[in-house]
Amino acid sequence: MAKAKVHSGASKRFKKTGAGYKHKHANKSHILTKMTTKRKRQLRGTNILDKDNVVLVDRMFRAK
Repeated sequence: MAKAKVHSGASKRFKKTGAGYKHKHANKSHILTKMTTKRKRQLRGTNILDKDNVVLVDRMFRAK
């Protein structure tokens, strides 16, 4: 039987860690001139995915 493929979009956007799924913040890719410096600074780095969405990402990764 063939191996189940993971969702390629999810594999680019999420990384599994011990605490959950790590992801980048949205709205930080382009048209940043109108955004305040404080807002851009707050969108830096990564965050852990909410528990509500973990089930959906697990399904895309074919986990469990």
